[in-house]
Amino acid sequence: MMDIAAEINAIRRRVHGRAVVACRTYDAAPGDVWQACTDPGRLARWFLPVTGDLRPGGSYQLQGNAGGEIVRCEPPEVLRVTWIFGEGPASVVEVRLRPGAEGTLLELEHSDLADHQHWDQFGPGAVGVGWDMTLLGLALHVSGHGNPADWGSSGEAREFMTESARAWGVAHVVSGEDPAQAVAAAQRTQAVYVRPQD
Repeated sequence: MMDIAAEINAIRRRVHGRAVVACRTYDAAPGDVWQACTDPGRLARWFLPVTGDLRPGGSYQLQGNAGGEIVRCEPPEVLRVTWIFGEGPASVVEVRLRPGAEGTLLELEHSDLADHQHWDQFGPGAVGVGWDMTLLGLALHVSGHGNPADWGSSGEAREFMTESARAWGVAHVVSGEDPAQAVAAAQRTQAVYVRPQD
């Protein structure tokens, strides 16, 4: 049984402008975390299968998800890519790693979120909940625990996504958003991620 509160609290969240930043520390060396984030074989085990010309200037495609261009790759410290999901506008995802006293600090920033209507409706949780799930999946992977294939539809996952949406709502308020708007956006995000069960 997963300690959902501990997993939610393991992630630090910030919102600035129309960008989200999520940070988590991993009990693993920077090289191992870097490889888990960039090696196609490992990515497929905890995130999604990836194809493309995986080098700076090349392109990538995550199966059933986003694709884009690899803008910057400086192992084992910085990976910066454009992020294009469906017909939406391009945004930018940057992953930064640095060693710390308790392992490797990973900081993920998703910026240039230009769809203002989407942001106004759902706030930072629209992308933040997905990144929280990603950071949790990475934590399970580098600690040697697999993520069960059906976990995403489990009660634990539903609780995690609910608490994640709330946490992004709090980060939105801290960034200066009107509390009523931030809470409403977080609730709309939660409703998208945590659909009623049959």
